[in-house]
Amino acid sequence: MSDETVQASEAGEPVAEIVAPAPVVLEPKIDESGRTYATGKRKDAVARVWIKPGTGALTVNGRSGEVYFARPVLRMVLSQPFQVTERVGQYDIVCTVAGGGLSGQAGAVRHGLSKALSLREPDLRPVLKKAGMLTRDSRIVERKKYGKRKARRSFQFSKR
Repeated sequence: MSDETVQASEAGEPVAEIVAPAPVVLEPKIDESGRTYATGKRKDAVARVWIKPGTGALTVNGRSGEVYFARPVLRMVLSQPFQVTERVGQYDIVCTVAGGGLSGQAGAVRHGLSKALSLREPDLRPVLKKAGMLTRDSRIVERKKYGKRKARRSFQFSKR
């Protein structure tokens, strides 16, 4: 110890103590209607998702999920967050989705569902994070460049 520290402790001045931070307890985010809201994005699609406890009914833009997402692959994409967290059939889902195609919209709804689940039950966040469901897939269509036919495809070269 240096002389200054000894003098400070003898003079009765307070010495700084290291205090461990208190553990953070995450509160679920539930509105007055009992719903949890999240936004999901994929390609050009943006989905607004509300979940609440229920029987597993899915409503997309006012239509049932089976009608809106007719392909089985798209419905499988939507069920992934619930299968990973073992919550199949426990929540009713209402979502509005705009932009992009059906595949991008299904990815956006999946992203929104994952975020809403992690907000409603914070203990599920590590499981969803490990499965890669909370990460926004940032891949979008590359823009077309001038002098090219598409983003990278050139016009056919003719020597003669």
